[in-house]
Amino acid sequence: MRRLILAALLAGLASGPVAAAEPAEGLWLVQDKDAKVRVGPCRDNAERLCGEIVWLQTPRDEHGAPKHDEHNKDPALRGRPILGLAIIRDVHAAGPGRWEGGKIYDPRSGKTYASKLQVEPDGTLRVDGCVLSFCKRQTWTRAQ
Repeated sequence: MRRLILAALLAGLASGPVAAAEPAEGLWLVQDKDAKVRVGPCRDNAERLCGEIVWLQTPRDEHGAPKHDEHNKDPALRGRPILGLAIIRDVHAAGPGRWEGGKIYDPRSGKTYASKLQVEPDGTLRVDGCVLSFCKRQTWTRAQ
């Protein structure tokens, strides 16, 4: 019996570890490489993911002031700083390495889209933002 258990354990080790989906949580460099977004559990619901801008390649405008959310459709929100801005909210798990059902905000356009995230086999993060059937897709890479 011990030999059978030992053989089963060794067979399991020989086949290698089971590949797990890479988590979507972490620090990501956006496709244009000019910002980093930290993705993690939402403050008000740890079962959902949110993301905020934590680094900008150019954090200041041409006048030397911190960049603000100047393209927001709501004039009352245009004074929010881009650095620290929550851009992903309330995506929920839809399977291993897949998240959907939330929103993503694009500070360049001031538009909010339905959002999906998926960790790809190469470790990148596919980020989709959709309005009706029109979608934009970006590929983000892990950042340090």
